[in-house]
Amino acid sequence: MNERHYPHWPPQLPRHLTLPQTNLFFNAEVSAARFPDKPFIIYYDTAVTFAEFKDEAERIAGFLQQECQVKAGDRVLLYMQNSPQWIIAYYGILRANAVVVPVNPMNMSDELAHYVEDSGATTIIAPQCLFANVEPLIGNGPGKGIEHAIVATYSDYLRRPSPIQVPEFVAAPRKTFSIPGVVSWQDAIERRIGPGPLTTGPDDLCVMPYTSGTTGKPKGCMHTHRSAMSTLVGGCAWFSTPADAVYLSVLPLFHVTGMQGGMNSAVFSGATIVLLSRWDREAAALCIQKYRVTGWQSISTMMVDFLSNPKLGEYDLSSLTGARGGGAAMPEAIARKLKTLTGLDYVEGYGMSETIAGTHINPPHRPKPQCLGIPVFDVDSRVIDPASLQELPQGETGEIVVNAPQVMLGYWGSPKATEEAFVELDGKRFLRTGDLGHIDEDGYFFMTDRLKRMINASGSRCGPPRSRR
Repeated sequence: MNERHYPHWPPQLPRHLTLPQTNLFFNAEVSAARFPDKPFIIYYDTAVTFAEFKDEAERIAGFLQQECQVKAGDRVLLYMQNSPQWIIAYYGILRANAVVVPVNPMNMSDELAHYVEDSGATTIIAPQCLFANVEPLIGNGPGKGIEHAIVATYSDYLRRPSPIQVPEFVAAPRKTFSIPGVVSWQDAIERRIGPGPLTTGPDDLCVMPYTSGTTGKPKGCMHTHRSAMSTLVGGCAWFSTPADAVYLSVLPLFHVTGMQGGMNSAVFSGATIVLLSRWDREAAALCIQKYRVTGWQSISTMMVDFLSNPKLGEYDLSSLTGARGGGAAMPEAIARKLKTLTGLDYVEGYGMSETIAGTHINPPHRPKPQCLGIPVFDVDSRVIDPASLQELPQGETGEIVVNAPQVMLGYWGSPKATEEAFVELDGKRFLRTGDLGHIDEDGYFFMTDRLKRMINASGSRCGPPRSRR
């Protein structure tokens, strides 16, 4: 890491981050041992403690192993909205020594079929409201699709009346299914099957988020427990997250930003997350007030909607000590409005599925607006000429490349795509992000466009404007 580029590095933090040599499920074991009765998840006013979370994750793991025949390294699809079951299932899959394949719940059957075929998964965990998209993929014969499905009902975790508006699909009562290989979540939990030994290590596959598929079909990004640990532990350190932090977790958990910042970091730190299945600005404001939320990670469009609420002045938001996110650059007027209302800066960051969340984040004590931030712990990031691969001087626009512990191993089953995604510089393997940007005099990175969207028109390269990830 070249220190001269980062004069505004957070003064209390070291440049190097020593990562735990464990798997992610160990984080759940530690927090459940430290804080067994502390609420981990608050879901429409129903609390799930750390001890309950760990216990139910182990029951799901045992069911996956014994009834679904999931073996170490197998991929399991997780196709659901934000919910306690999403989080429990994620850790249940890991406890079964398997690999989580998170799927956008907006995907339909044809899109879902690609994930099944490409990942080779034969087991899926899905909610009853999306089961119609799963059913056509079940029972096509061994090795030809989904053989086992665990179907969740969100309302199973509504155990008390909620002052927060509950969406209809969350409140819906449990349905029954009489299809071979299909079992309800509650039945799987009530079987109380214990899992076998936990055998995964830091270099085993952990989670495989798929790219958005803007250039061809989505590709699975192979992340190990080590690479996933890098951004979740790094996020806790960068933002000084204590065990008594309370997160508002409203970003989709299938996406790496929500997954790491809104779930995995809380498991590691022992923090509480207030979870919503669907974005609702009134519900978000009420949650901040009622549960004394301290931190909120959002995208810019979410913040625009939140601050546009004419009733916002009726809520007490004084517990908030941090607001951060990314997606697209935060409009200057919205950032000013947030600052006026709460006294907080909106701290922006940058990352991608290939890096399982942030590689660049603004220093919390000195953020710049509409900026990617600076490279975080152990990240070597450069701006290069995309044709010559030569590093460019400060201020010149080129492709952003990254060498870091959070970078994926490669794309699942796609050696050619993997080869094209990396370049060697000074003996180190760098991920080509495909994003164009420049570095200012303080070492902060700014994005200007998307390389892969550039086209050649009469010999000149041009393309449409591109907002950040």
